[in-house]
Amino acid sequence: MSAKRISLPVSATIGKVTAEYNVPANATCLLTLAHGAGAGMDHSFMVTLSESLAAVGIGTMRFNFPFAENKKGRPDTPAVAHQTIEAAINMARSKFPELPLFAAGKSFGGRMSSQYLATHPDAEVQGIIFYGFPLHAAGKPSIDRADHLKEVKVPKLFLQGTKDTLAQWDLIEQVCGGLKKAKLVKLEGADHSFKAGKKVDTMSMLVKATSEWVEKIIK
Repeated sequence: MSAKRISLPVSATIGKVTAEYNVPANATCLLTLAHGAGAGMDHSFMVTLSESLAAVGIGTMRFNFPFAENKKGRPDTPAVAHQTIEAAINMARSKFPELPLFAAGKSFGGRMSSQYLATHPDAEVQGIIFYGFPLHAAGKPSIDRADHLKEVKVPKLFLQGTKDTLAQWDLIEQVCGGLKKAKLVKLEGADHSFKAGKKVDTMSMLVKATSEWVEKIIK
Protein backbone atom coordinates (compact mmCIF):
# COMPACT_ATOMS: atom_id res chain seq x y z
CA MET A 1 0.00 0.00 0.00
CA SER A 2 1.35 3.43 -0.89
CA ALA A 3 1.10 6.41 1.43
CA LYS A 4 -2.36 7.91 1.72
CA ARG A 5 -3.16 11.40 3.02
CA ILE A 6 -6.31 11.85 5.08
CA SER A 7 -8.06 14.42 7.24
CA LEU A 8 -7.98 13.71 10.98
CA PRO A 9 -10.82 15.27 13.02
CA VAL A 10 -9.56 16.22 16.50
CA SER A 11 -12.54 17.97 18.13
CA ALA A 12 -15.30 20.47 17.38
CA THR A 13 -13.25 23.32 18.82
CA ILE A 14 -9.82 22.31 17.47
CA GLY A 15 -11.01 21.17 14.06
CA LYS A 16 -9.10 18.86 11.72
CA VAL A 17 -5.44 18.23 10.95
CA THR A 18 -3.67 16.46 8.10
CA ALA A 19 -2.48 12.89 8.58
CA GLU A 20 -0.78 10.38 6.31
CA TYR A 21 -0.53 6.66 6.74
CA ASN A 22 2.13 4.56 5.06
CA VAL A 23 1.32 0.91 5.67
CA PRO A 24 3.11 -1.72 3.55
CA ALA A 25 1.29 -4.90 2.52
CA ASN A 26 3.57 -6.94 4.82
CA ALA A 27 3.11 -4.65 7.84
CA THR A 28 3.65 -6.33 11.23
CA CYS A 29 2.57 -3.32 13.29
CA LEU A 30 1.63 0.35 13.10
CA LEU A 31 3.08 3.45 14.81
CA THR A 32 1.37 6.78 15.35
CA LEU A 33 4.25 9.13 14.59
CA ALA A 34 4.09 12.61 16.13
CA HIS A 35 6.43 15.39 14.99
CA GLY A 36 8.59 17.73 17.07
CA ALA A 37 8.11 21.35 18.10
CA GLY A 38 10.20 22.81 15.28
CA ALA A 39 8.59 21.31 12.17
CA GLY A 40 5.49 19.46 10.99
CA MET A 41 4.78 15.95 9.72
CA ASP A 42 6.34 16.66 6.31
CA HIS A 43 9.79 17.51 7.67
CA SER A 44 12.43 15.45 5.85
CA PHE A 45 13.30 13.49 9.00
CA MET A 46 9.67 12.44 9.53
CA VAL A 47 9.13 11.46 5.89
CA THR A 48 12.41 9.52 5.64
CA LEU A 49 11.73 7.74 8.94
CA SER A 50 8.25 6.74 7.77
CA GLU A 51 9.54 5.44 4.42
CA SER A 52 12.47 3.61 6.03
CA LEU A 53 10.20 1.91 8.56
CA ALA A 54 7.78 0.87 5.80
CA ALA A 55 10.70 -0.79 4.01
CA VAL A 56 11.12 -3.15 6.99
CA GLY A 57 7.41 -3.86 7.41
CA ILE A 58 6.46 -1.21 9.98
CA GLY A 59 3.51 1.00 9.12
CA THR A 60 3.23 4.59 10.34
CA MET A 61 0.57 7.23 10.64
CA ARG A 62 2.14 10.69 10.71
CA PHE A 63 -0.03 13.66 11.62
CA ASN A 64 0.22 17.36 12.25
CA PHE A 65 -0.39 19.02 15.56
CA PRO A 66 -2.79 21.97 15.12
CA PHE A 67 -0.01 24.57 15.48
CA ALA A 68 1.85 23.02 12.53
CA GLU A 69 -1.35 22.58 10.53
CA ASN A 70 -2.17 26.28 10.97
CA LYS A 71 1.47 27.38 10.49
CA LYS A 72 1.82 28.89 13.95
CA GLY A 73 5.29 29.04 15.44
CA ARG A 74 4.38 28.25 19.02
CA PRO A 75 3.64 24.60 19.91
CA ASP A 76 0.18 23.69 21.17
CA THR A 77 -0.64 23.42 24.86
CA PRO A 78 -0.37 19.90 26.26
CA ALA A 79 -4.19 19.66 26.42
CA VAL A 80 -4.51 20.31 22.67
CA ALA A 81 -1.56 18.05 21.84
CA HIS A 82 -3.03 15.22 23.95
CA GLN A 83 -6.39 15.47 22.17
CA THR A 84 -4.62 15.29 18.81
CA ILE A 85 -2.65 12.20 19.87
CA GLU A 86 -5.85 10.56 21.12
CA ALA A 87 -7.53 11.24 17.77
CA ALA A 88 -4.55 9.74 15.92
CA ILE A 89 -4.51 6.62 18.09
CA ASN A 90 -8.26 6.13 17.65
CA MET A 91 -8.03 6.65 13.88
CA ALA A 92 -5.12 4.21 13.55
CA ARG A 93 -6.96 1.65 15.64
CA SER A 94 -10.16 1.93 13.56
CA LYS A 95 -8.42 1.83 10.16
CA PHE A 96 -6.04 -1.03 10.97
CA PRO A 97 -7.63 -3.02 13.82
CA GLU A 98 -5.61 -6.12 12.96
CA LEU A 99 -2.20 -4.48 13.49
CA PRO A 100 -0.49 -4.13 16.89
CA LEU A 101 -0.34 -0.40 17.63
CA PHE A 102 2.51 1.62 19.12
CA ALA A 103 2.77 5.33 19.91
CA ALA A 104 5.91 7.13 18.76
CA GLY A 105 7.22 10.63 18.37
CA LYS A 106 10.17 12.90 17.66
CA SER A 107 11.10 15.07 20.65
CA PHE A 108 7.99 17.13 21.62
CA GLY A 109 5.77 14.57 19.84
CA GLY A 110 7.16 11.73 21.93
CA ARG A 111 6.87 13.66 25.18
CA MET A 112 3.26 14.66 24.47
CA SER A 113 2.47 11.03 23.58
CA SER A 114 3.92 9.74 26.87
CA GLN A 115 2.07 12.44 28.84
CA TYR A 116 -1.14 11.27 27.19
CA LEU A 117 -0.42 7.61 27.98
CA ALA A 118 0.44 8.49 31.59
CA THR A 119 -3.12 9.72 32.13
CA HIS A 120 -4.79 7.17 29.81
CA PRO A 121 -3.54 3.74 30.91
CA ASP A 122 -6.44 2.16 29.00
CA ALA A 123 -5.13 3.42 25.63
CA GLU A 124 -4.74 0.43 23.31
CA VAL A 125 -1.06 0.71 22.49
CA GLN A 126 1.60 -1.93 23.08
CA GLY A 127 4.49 0.45 23.69
CA ILE A 128 5.98 3.87 23.00
CA ILE A 129 9.07 4.89 21.03
CA PHE A 130 10.94 8.14 21.66
CA TYR A 131 13.06 9.45 18.80
CA GLY A 132 15.03 11.79 21.06
CA PHE A 133 13.23 12.44 24.36
CA PRO A 134 13.56 16.18 25.21
CA LEU A 135 14.51 15.77 28.86
CA HIS A 136 15.35 19.42 29.47
CA ALA A 137 15.92 22.77 27.75
CA ALA A 138 19.36 23.24 26.18
CA GLY A 139 21.92 24.21 28.81
CA LYS A 140 19.49 23.58 31.69
CA PRO A 141 20.03 19.97 32.78
CA SER A 142 17.14 18.57 34.80
CA ILE A 143 14.99 15.44 34.98
CA ASP A 144 11.68 17.06 35.95
CA ARG A 145 10.15 16.43 32.53
CA ALA A 146 10.56 12.70 33.11
CA ASP A 147 8.38 12.52 36.24
CA HIS A 148 5.27 11.39 34.33
CA LEU A 149 7.09 8.47 32.70
CA LYS A 150 6.67 6.40 35.87
CA GLU A 151 2.92 6.42 35.15
CA VAL A 152 3.34 5.02 31.63
CA LYS A 153 2.70 1.31 32.02
CA VAL A 154 3.64 0.09 28.52
CA PRO A 155 7.21 -0.73 27.37
CA LYS A 156 9.33 2.26 26.33
CA LEU A 157 12.13 2.57 23.78
CA PHE A 158 14.43 5.59 24.04
CA LEU A 159 16.63 6.31 21.01
CA GLN A 160 19.09 8.99 22.10
CA GLY A 161 22.22 10.63 20.74
CA THR A 162 25.15 11.14 23.09
CA LYS A 163 25.49 14.77 21.91
CA ASP A 164 21.81 15.65 22.34
CA THR A 165 21.74 19.05 24.07
CA LEU A 166 18.16 18.39 25.22
CA ALA A 167 19.07 15.21 27.08
CA GLN A 168 22.40 15.11 28.88
CA TRP A 169 23.58 11.50 28.57
CA ASP A 170 24.12 10.72 32.26
CA LEU A 171 20.66 12.13 33.05
CA ILE A 172 18.75 10.17 30.39
CA GLU A 173 20.65 7.07 31.53
CA GLN A 174 19.55 7.77 35.11
CA VAL A 175 15.91 8.26 34.04
CA CYS A 176 15.76 5.05 31.98
CA GLY A 177 17.51 3.09 34.74
CA GLY A 178 14.71 4.03 37.11
CA LEU A 179 11.89 2.96 34.81
CA LYS A 180 10.29 -0.45 34.40
CA LYS A 181 10.12 -1.83 30.84
CA ALA A 182 12.47 0.84 29.44
CA LYS A 183 15.23 0.27 26.88
CA LEU A 184 17.80 2.96 26.08
CA VAL A 185 19.67 2.82 22.76
CA LYS A 186 22.81 4.94 22.44
CA LEU A 187 23.64 6.65 19.15
CA GLU A 188 27.26 7.65 19.63
CA GLY A 189 28.02 11.22 18.56
CA ALA A 190 24.47 12.01 17.39
CA ASP A 191 22.77 15.30 18.27
CA HIS A 192 19.05 15.98 18.88
CA SER A 193 18.42 15.85 15.12
CA PHE A 194 20.31 12.53 14.90
CA LYS A 195 23.12 14.09 12.91
CA ALA A 196 26.48 12.49 13.63
CA GLY A 197 28.61 13.39 10.64
CA LYS A 198 28.27 12.54 6.96
CA LYS A 199 29.71 9.04 7.32
CA VAL A 200 27.24 7.90 9.98
CA ASP A 201 23.88 6.54 8.83
CA THR A 202 21.82 7.19 11.96
CA MET A 203 18.51 6.58 10.14
CA SER A 204 19.44 2.93 9.57
CA MET A 205 20.36 2.63 13.25
CA LEU A 206 17.00 4.09 14.32
CA VAL A 207 15.06 1.76 12.02
CA LYS A 208 17.04 -1.34 13.07
CA ALA A 209 16.59 -0.59 16.78
CA THR A 210 12.88 0.11 16.30
CA SER A 211 12.33 -3.06 14.28
CA GLU A 212 14.15 -5.34 16.73
CA TRP A 213 12.32 -3.85 19.73
CA VAL A 214 8.79 -4.03 18.33
CA GLU A 215 9.42 -7.58 17.08
CA LYS A 216 10.23 -8.73 20.63
CA ILE A 217 7.12 -7.11 22.05
CA ILE A 218 4.77 -8.44 19.37
CA LYS A 219 6.11 -11.98 19.89
